[in-house]
Amino acid sequence: MSITFDMNEVQQFAVDLGRAGYAAEAGARAVVEKSAYDLRAEAQYEAPVDTGFLRSSISASVNGLEAEVGPTADYAFYVEHGTSRMPGQPFLFPALDRITPTFEAAMAQVLTQELT
Repeated sequence: MSITFDMNEVQQFAVDLGRAGYAAEAGARAVVEKSAYDLRAEAQYEAPVDTGFLRSSISASVNGLEAEVGPTADYAFYVEHGTSRMPGQPFLFPALDRITPTFEAAMAQVLTQELT
């Protein structure tokens, strides 16, 4: 007595899953990039302006699925969080709070599209 298994469907499923993974990663990269530049724009809009240096120092860099957004001005932390002599004027974290729901929805859509 012998048992025969037809693995064609399983093999095809594995191929499809691999393709979906590549497509999902490409979609996720696009979402990360757009969100990083949206965050930069929001933070620049919200940054208090005295000389304009703080606002112009806010940049975004994207490397695949990672992004870094923030100012390079030495005093940015103190503006965001305040000091013992000055209240904070948050600009980066409120911008992040506004961008986060859109980012999460876009990521969910990418995963839903590619894995269904």
